Formats: sequence, structure tokens, C-alpha cells
Amino acid sequence: MLLRANVMLLLTACIWGFAFIPQRTAMDHMGPYFFNALRFLLGAISLLPICWVLRKKKVQSKGGAKQFWIFGGVIGCVLFCGAALQQVGLQFTTAGKAGFITGLYLVLVPIIGFFLRQRIGILTVLGAILATVGLYYLSVKEGFAIGKGDALMLIGAFFWAVHVQVVGYASRKVDPLRLALVQYFICSALNFVVAFSVEDVALHSIVDAYDSILYCGIISVGIAYTLQIVAQQHVEPSRAAIIMSLEAVFALYGGWLMLDETLSNRELTGCILMFAGMLFSQIPVKKRKDTVASPSSGGISSS
Repeated sequence: MLLRANVMLLLTACIWGFAFIPQRTAMDHMGPYFFNALRFLLGAISLLPICWVLRKKKVQSKGGAKQFWIFGGVIGCVLFCGAALQQVGLQFTTAGKAGFITGLYLVLVPIIGFFLRQRIGILTVLGAILATVGLYYLSVKEGFAIGKGDALMLIGAFFWAVHVQVVGYASRKVDPLRLALVQYFICSALNFVVAFSVEDVALHSIVDAYDSILYCGIISVGIAYTLQIVAQQHVEPSRAAIIMSLEAVFALYGGWLMLDETLSNRELTGCILMFAGMLFSQIPVKKRKDTVASPSSGGISSS
């Protein structure tokens, strides 16, 4: 069962990594906020049957309705920020680089946890240093300037890290599957509000980008999230996070395979250092209490 769970996590990482491709190509037909609104709405709808099937198997939540909706509102807003920054940033950077920079949330999660009085080990510190150096090689240009898209991805990674921390706490208080459903609906609603305010929303754009919307909504959000839930019942969060970090590798490969994106030797060096930092940050240390929340607790990856 452990092997099957690991394969499921690997498939999830693959789905999310390749999701950067349709996320980027969809911008040829519609604005980033309208696309996010549609994909999260579709993802939420795809979870409805699962919630209905599992409704009798779920243990009664410890918290009341008020606590549930407070958590759902906060997490939905954080998800909106992370997803919006990522989607807007994709207009100014490559899918491969976006995947790697977004993957920094794996390093940022324990760092944020440190300020919340959670214990972190020396390997986490080393991982953060390696990832920072890698980010410099990947994104910083001459004159110590970072590209607009990369900067947005970096800020977005912070929100993904906050999202994982908050979800890790909330999922112990309320039903994580219902929490995921609510956050997707809230995120979709906020994106609709912004889209109708600042973008030219046209129905024909849905037809033009239907394949990207379907992949990112049903497969990336609905199916991949379900795979995580099942797999994480059998894999420790720290071990699962290492497998999930392969999302960045799949994003880089997908960009090269489908969009003809290439990286310079300097940028490849940055990717290697960042990936090493991600792995180091997730290696458990003896006598260290693992406090990093799993994305499967109701959170979403970068995609």
C-alpha cells in the first residue's frame, strides 16, 4: 500500500507540474482572474460528488459552523492571493521557472513555522540557504534586478506557505474535504469579482481555452487533490512533501517539451540548487517534531 501511495503522490506532482502549461497558454484567450475563477469553480464542482459519497464516513468536526466558516474565509482569501499572483506572473515568465519558484513554499513553510514557535532543524536552514542561492541564479539578472514574473511568483510562494500553515491548523479542527470545497468556491468568487472589474470578460474565450480550463479545473484541482487525500493516509507528511516537490521538475520538463522553453546554464544551476534546498528542508531530523503541514490537508499546490 505504501508503494501505491507513493505512486499516487508522484502522479499528483506530475499533474500539477504539467498544469503550468495550460495555465500559461490560457492567457492567450482570457485574463488571469477570469481563468482562475473558472478553474476553481470547476474544481469545487468536481469535489461535490466526493463530498456526497463520503458524507457518512466523515467524523463530526470538533469546531462549530462559525469556526468552520472563519477558517474557510481566511483560507479562501489566502488561496486567492497565491493563485492570483501565480497566474498573473505566468504572463511574464516561463512555466518551468514558475514551477521552481513556486516550489519554494516547501522551504518557506518551516521558516514561517519557526516564527510561530515551531521547531526547525539545521537541514531546514541549509535548505533555505541553498534555495535562496538557487533563486538568485535562476531569476536575478545583471544589475541585481529580478524579473516581474519571477517576483510575483516569489510573493505568491509566500502565500502558498501561509496557506499550508493555516490549513494545517484548520484541518485538525474541521473536516478538511469540506474545507477544501469552501475555499475553492470562495477563491472562485473573489476571482470573478476582480475579473468583472478589471478584465474584458467574454464568453467566447471559454470556448477558446476550454481544454486548459478542463485540465486545471477537473484534473489539477479535482483529481489530483483526491489522489493526495488517499495517498496521505499512508505516507508521512515530510516524506510526501519530498515527492510533491517533483512538481517543479515536471513543470520544467513540460515547458521544454510543449512550449520549447529553454534555460541557460546559469538558470539550470539555479534550478539544481533550489531543488536541493527543497529536499534538504524536508529531511526529518532525529528528535525533531515534524510540524510542517501537508498540502493534502486541504491545501493546494502551486497549481
